[in-house]
Amino acid sequence: MNDDHSHSSLLVPPSTQDWMQGVLSAKVVLVMYGDYQDPRSADVYKLIKGIKRELSAALGEAYLCFIFRHFPQTQIHSHAQRAAEAAEAAAAQGQFWSMHDTLFAHQQKLENGYLVEYANDLGLDMPQFLKELSQQVHIDRINEDIEGGIQSGVTTAPGLFINNIRYTGRWKMTELIATIVAASH
Repeated sequence: MNDDHSHSSLLVPPSTQDWMQGVLSAKVVLVMYGDYQDPRSADVYKLIKGIKRELSAALGEAYLCFIFRHFPQTQIHSHAQRAAEAAEAAAAQGQFWSMHDTLFAHQQKLENGYLVEYANDLGLDMPQFLKELSQQVHIDRINEDIEGGIQSGVTTAPGLFINNIRYTGRWKMTELIATIVAASH
């Protein structure tokens, strides 16, 4: 459990600068800080994806907005930062979510060679992708996400905020849905 309630609210509000599925005007906005190499982040993302599918089907697309922010834990996950850069390089070619899903689906395979393979599979412009990766073009954006997460009290991934309030419950479907529905009223 996270007992640091001094920072239980999100200090960097959701904006059009964020990677999002849904609209900012949604009744409930979920902001997740995640690490592509972290198994818990992958589980929580899968959970949220399922919840989003169900709630959108039942309550409409405008009900839930999902935002992902990078929180690579470089001290424990040696490939997390690079994976985040690969997601951003894919984003530069309009493929953020495809790369995002691929990275979470293949957590055990995030070495450089695999990142190149994923980019190739997505049909990205490879010279551009490789150049951006080698020159670390997107590092500032990732560091901004991390910085904002730390300011909001995130110390480890995954970190989740529901309508700007830190979620401290268990990572269980029923509990998460209950919290989301409560936040929408």
